[in-house]
Amino acid sequence: MKILCVDVGTGTQDILLHDTELHPENGFKLVVPSPTMIVRRRLQAATRAGQPVLLSGVTMGGGPSHWAAEDHLKAGHTLFATPTAARSFNDDLDYLAAQGIQIVSEDEAAALPNEVVRLTLRDFDFAAIRRALAEFCVSLDDLSAVAVAVFDHGNAPPDMSDRKFRFDYIAQRLQADRRLSTFAFAAPDIPPIMTRMQAVEASAADVDVPLLLMDTAPAAVAGALLDGAVNGRVRLIVANVGNLHTLAFRMGPDGIEGCFEHHTGMLDQGKLDSLLYTLADGSIRNVDVFNDQGHGALIIEKEPYIFPDTGFGIMLTGPRRSMLAQSSLCPYFAAPFGDMMMAGCFGLLTAVAAKLPDLAEPIWTSLQGGHGKPPWEI
Repeated sequence: MKILCVDVGTGTQDILLHDTELHPENGFKLVVPSPTMIVRRRLQAATRAGQPVLLSGVTMGGGPSHWAAEDHLKAGHTLFATPTAARSFNDDLDYLAAQGIQIVSEDEAAALPNEVVRLTLRDFDFAAIRRALAEFCVSLDDLSAVAVAVFDHGNAPPDMSDRKFRFDYIAQRLQADRRLSTFAFAAPDIPPIMTRMQAVEASAADVDVPLLLMDTAPAAVAGALLDGAVNGRVRLIVANVGNLHTLAFRMGPDGIEGCFEHHTGMLDQGKLDSLLYTLADGSIRNVDVFNDQGHGALIIEKEPYIFPDTGFGIMLTGPRRSMLAQSSLCPYFAAPFGDMMMAGCFGLLTAVAAKLPDLAEPIWTSLQGGHGKPPWEI
């Protein structure tokens, strides 16, 4: 059985073709520029050439592509965008129009002159992945499922902070289910507010097997928990220190005990250490994280997490985890099946097992060497 997993980040998209008949270390992998970085590079080329640009397609991740769009406008060049593509940068189209982006309908976009550079926005390009792997004689014709992880702020109402909206969504999911798989959805079950996940589903029309979507940070944490260093521990703090966002979970025998989410760019070792300490002892407050321009914090179980006297105190994953290399928390850098970059993809596999139960047994057998599930019901 083969499952394609794609973890779409800010810097890279990490791709794993997992074959349950092989050891996980033998799965085929690609680490390539993220979709938003690809759009950024193409926008920068158009800016250097002084060419007008049209952005069309679906809503995708912003960040680098948005910054390149702003630079294009600052350089005095024209930027058109269809409504769905423009929402990659902000859900408020009037705000984007005020910044200089010309919002056009699909018909208006089709009528633009040929000299306008056309860029199609999407987080997931199944055809491109298929072509890339085909160059190495690897076929995707026999897949059993496809799983994709993206960071989705959700479609916040105009009068509501998208940071608050995002964390309210996290809290609501954990009220219903304290497993990490609460942040994963089979395609038909994606919440309407999760517009980026909905856009991935729309981009996957050429996928004819079950499709699963998941939030990136919980996927990375779920994958990190497959690292053998966990060694049966039933309480642990795991943090994904991403390029743009940091999300930390306190895990316990009954699932997630608490969490916080902040912007990585606003953190340093001291601040992140402090957040992790307060997550451990239960004193972290949602209002404090939000007022510091983070998303928020939540404590479900009041019993403090006591850092062990020996061994590591926290487990880290994510491309910015080196921020805590000298931390007094004795961090352990997770590398599930020898590869930190694939943590999100391995976490996606656990979510497929949770949400598509017909595939669960071969997935867990391949990941656990036949020894059953890990300590947590992921």
